[in-house]
Amino acid sequence: MINLTKLYTGLAQPADALRYGQGHGASSSAGQRKPVVVWNITRRCNLHCQHCYSDSESRIYPGELSFEQCCSVIDDLADLGVPAVLLSGGEPILHSMFFDLASRARDRSLRLTLSTNGTFIDHEMARRLKHLGFAYVGISLDGIGETHDRFRGRKGAFDKAVAAFRNCRTVGQKAGLRLTLSRNTVRDLPEILDFIESENIPRVCFYHLVHSGRGFGLQLLEPEAARAAIDMILDRTRLWAESGISREVLTVDQPADGAYLLMRLLRENPDRAREAFRLLRWNGGGANSSGVGVANIDPQGNVHPDQFWQTHTIGNVKDRPFSEIWTRSGDELMLGLRDRLPRLTGRCGHCSFKRICGGGFRVRAQQAFGDPWTSDPGCYLSDSEIEHGFRDSFVELPA
Repeated sequence: MINLTKLYTGLAQPADALRYGQGHGASSSAGQRKPVVVWNITRRCNLHCQHCYSDSESRIYPGELSFEQCCSVIDDLADLGVPAVLLSGGEPILHSMFFDLASRARDRSLRLTLSTNGTFIDHEMARRLKHLGFAYVGISLDGIGETHDRFRGRKGAFDKAVAAFRNCRTVGQKAGLRLTLSRNTVRDLPEILDFIESENIPRVCFYHLVHSGRGFGLQLLEPEAARAAIDMILDRTRLWAESGISREVLTVDQPADGAYLLMRLLRENPDRAREAFRLLRWNGGGANSSGVGVANIDPQGNVHPDQFWQTHTIGNVKDRPFSEIWTRSGDELMLGLRDRLPRLTGRCGHCSFKRICGGGFRVRAQQAFGDPWTSDPGCYLSDSEIEHGFRDSFVELPA
């Protein structure tokens, strides 16, 4: 996850300690951080989204964790001291014990965030989420009007998502917009940015497409379209900052965004580029993400390197606590993810930005080529930038 607001404009952001080693509670290095845990508490969902990595439907799935098992997971995560737990799904609000689980997590002082399609967040639901102490509610919006409804598989989903943002704002619950960049959604990007501004949404995450679940059949953006999208997002981020608005603007699942940002900053503001380089180097990009700073627990209790790597399981919390699975894993893939740079091949292996990008998003390479160490097919940098971009542009910066 890359905070464009922080790196591009220099404005302080809420998670600077976690992402960039700045402020109270910062780790000495990114690789020593406890993982943010994405916990899919149920697979059941009322929508049928085109890009759903869990391939969820509106039905009951057997074998999901019992309430008692979920409580044990909560206690274990709290004892481990993870920085945040993201409740996801399916649609997590559909879990029969959603409020009880959130209440227990609150009582154990876990920092809770929520990933939701927003269709159930009326005024009363927003009030309950605020009372439960959710630090953040992420509401998915993948286009305006019919674009979103078509992507989400249900007419009226857009109107309910818009109402969710407004209900959260009314009760003082922080809520943000989550959008997956794909060929199906990027055409609405200008209108999405206008919507963020008009609705005064304080946080927005732009996810790069990952080919998991139903998302396997979707097409990645062409490199020029990806670059144009990031440029458009950066342009608006700058305008917001110049207007005195410290809106959190983040991109997710493509660490190459950091390299692209650095090259743009060098043209516009070399001093800012040097500071951004320092922060990105501390963060490490993909090298400190999946299997290191990000973990996933699925509805059946299986533990994965991240939520998109559902095809690889390193243990199950029904058998052993998550803390033991995560810290004592001898799994070959996990060992590789925790020391991935020497294993990288292809474009990622000889990329001049390798130490700040960290090799991109490894699960995309696995999904596309059956090899977790080869090139990330979602990287939109040119061959010339891969080969010379860092050496030509940042020769005066510390290695």
